[in-house]
Amino acid sequence: MTIADKQLQCREIITKAVCGKGRKFATVTHTVTPPHHPTSILGAWIINHQYEAVRSGDGIEVIGTYDINIWYSYNKNSQTDVAKETVSYVENVPLSYVDPKHRASTEEVSADSIQEPNCIEANISTSGSSVVIRVEREFGVEMIAETKVCVAVCPGGCDDLDGKDIEYGLGDGDYEDLDPDLLDDEL
Repeated sequence: MTIADKQLQCREIITKAVCGKGRKFATVTHTVTPPHHPTSILGAWIINHQYEAVRSGDGIEVIGTYDINIWYSYNKNSQTDVAKETVSYVENVPLSYVDPKHRASTEEVSADSIQEPNCIEANISTSGSSVVIRVEREFGVEMIAETKVCVAVCPGGCDDLDGKDIEYGLGDGDYEDLDPDLLDDEL
């Protein structure tokens, strides 16, 4: 039995779905001033990363903090110390896709740290009194909300099928002319 054998009926249902997505990679620079003038940088790392997501305008803001730790030598490489600084940030991640029919009053947003903040470079500033840190970070965000979806409905309900198979025809079904090399293997 094909859908064409019966009168096709459609209904709109309301469901929760991913109604917006976005992703953003960023490289930022921070300056940390240790208590002593550094002679050399022995290590730099980021710890204690915490964040949350909030809806803002056309995107989602990721609001967070992390601690920068810099292990350095001073006094002509005769002593070492660790400088610590907590950094706050706000990263606006635009939504590359938004369902225009979603219900704004039902929005829920979330963010995932695709790449945790990571120190990629640490140098002593030209003044010699501070350390300039470059940090990479990347976030993926999603907005979930209620939206309308159109579905095909069996007029007699599921009991009307009596074990019959439904065929969803997409034309004449002649697929022999398709080039198998063009098919996506990941599907």
